[in-house]
Amino acid sequence: MEFLLSDASLPKPNLSEEFRWLAWTPKLLDRHAIVKYDSFRGELDANIFSCLGDLGGCHRLMYEISNQKAFLPNATWLIATATSDPYQAIDCGTIQGIEKTSGLGAIQNVGILPEFRGKGLGRALVLKALHGFQQSGMKRVSLEVTSENHKAIDLYHSIGFKTIRTMYKPLTTTMTPS
Repeated sequence: MEFLLSDASLPKPNLSEEFRWLAWTPKLLDRHAIVKYDSFRGELDANIFSCLGDLGGCHRLMYEISNQKAFLPNATWLIATATSDPYQAIDCGTIQGIEKTSGLGAIQNVGILPEFRGKGLGRALVLKALHGFQQSGMKRVSLEVTSENHKAIDLYHSIGFKTIRTMYKPLTTTMTPS
């Protein structure tokens, strides 16, 4: 899917008072990885991309994304619950962005913990990342989404993403000897 930033007037990303934004810092790498893992384990995407179903795999993926020259901190965010005691906060959403080519950004992952879905956090994360891509000079932003993830596809379409092409990747399966 693709979003044209050059023509876009983006709405402000809204979070209710029970949540807060955490801007990217390398100190948050582990927290992003944990949210990514808790968001994707047991989901179809973890069957297609096995690293998403493994905490170590999510940590390696987050490390690889954040250490690329093309990594865009402005498009990488964590959402946590807003509590008076930061040690009681629950991290509940993550998104990462990179520059694929000159002027083309790419959303790497949008993950929301299952118990926090349906609260507008996915929309808020995508909009916050789109603002970051725009600040970084990107003209377009792409993302890939599993074709069976109808809620995510509906969300992306409602924001203004257009389907560019459909690709199929076979599910990874584990063979057990008989």
